Amino acid sequence: MTPQEQLELEAAAFRRLVEHLRNRTDVQNIDLMNLSGFCRNCLSKWYKAAADERQLEVSLDEAREVVYGMPYDQWKSQHQKEANADQQAAFAKGKTHD
Repeated sequence: MTPQEQLELEAAAFRRLVEHLRNRTDVQNIDLMNLSGFCRNCLSKWYKAAADERQLEVSLDEAREVVYGMPYDQWKSQHQKEANADQQAAFAKGKTHD
């Protein structure tokens, strides 16, 4: 496999992950964090960090829109639910992210 082919496969996998997360609005970010240690916001920050490393102008809001498929505030108002006590406790116990 050439480096270009690998890059294309990685990009395709990223796009599929993003599409999957966009379609699974029932899965809350706190649940993703508690189960996997990352969420949509983490993915957005990683996207922005990759842009920063390449000296490309991408704001955090723009990176979030890439991941969420809409402005972050819109996604929150349409899909985000208040975390319950169990979710918050699990998050506090396993907090290892930025």
